Amino acid sequence: MSVIDWLLDSDPSIRWQVMRDLTDARPDEVAAERAKVAVEGWGARLLSLQAPDGRWGGGAALPGWTSTNHTLWLLRMMGIDPTDAAVRRAIALVRDRVRWEYDENMRFFDGEVEPCINGTAVTIGSYFGEDVGGIVERLLGEQMADGGWNCEQERGSTRGSFDTTIRVLEGLLEHERVIGGSKAVRTARERGEQYLLERRMLRRLSTGEVIDQRYTQFSFPPGWHYDVLRGLDYLRAAGAKPDDRVTEAIAIVEEKRDASGRWPLEKPHEGEDHFAMDEGVGKPSRWNTLNALRVLRWAGRS
Repeated sequence: MSVIDWLLDSDPSIRWQVMRDLTDARPDEVAAERAKVAVEGWGARLLSLQAPDGRWGGGAALPGWTSTNHTLWLLRMMGIDPTDAAVRRAIALVRDRVRWEYDENMRFFDGEVEPCINGTAVTIGSYFGEDVGGIVERLLGEQMADGGWNCEQERGSTRGSFDTTIRVLEGLLEHERVIGGSKAVRTARERGEQYLLERRMLRRLSTGEVIDQRYTQFSFPPGWHYDVLRGLDYLRAAGAKPDDRVTEAIAIVEEKRDASGRWPLEKPHEGEDHFAMDEGVGKPSRWNTLNALRVLRWAGRS
């Protein structure tokens, strides 16, 4: 079985993205497959796990990988149709009933206080058509001098963090895609991209050493963690033009491909997931393979 056939022999959430990004299927065929995400497979299963109080996992940001924030990020990653009736009902419950652990008076789509959490809230709020303008304005004011963002800023940090910055960048990009953005949002996002690129997607600006070896280990779902595959896939989605500052990161992606042309699940993060969407650590991962193949295609290395 070819790699593409293996990817297509999967969940609708993967199939429609393979069709759009790797096989150049007709738009009507892609749309028909995408429509299945809300009614079949993983997307429908995640929708069914929402509690009557609007939450997943019993919380807004906690517990980690089963929380409302993370579950909605997953549904957005799967490309679930935000206009589907069942999806609209689910989002209405979140809007009306879910409050943040930080302060029970803070409504979900008004955001929290940490930029890492708020970056994801902007991503999902924008995708599902909710007003997250207040969170966006807060994030613009929290961008650091080096162009990044850091959840530890309120505790004295003066430097950006890859883990926080990627989540904010994903949020600002989604906001621009849906709302049209503004000069201020675009400028902040481009500064954030330069933060990653100036550091070659994984290295310290001061010493040139790799910041964290886990940045070279690919996981899915990534949660709040950064890795170079996630960073490159963001640049691809943003329409950035690859240059020599991504050369090393792209080489890392290429080196991870196994003899069958697939990419493994390397580093699942600690904590409970709703359910497995890959076959296990060290085994080929459809999500990692999809992301890697479209990154290489973007880089002209397919």
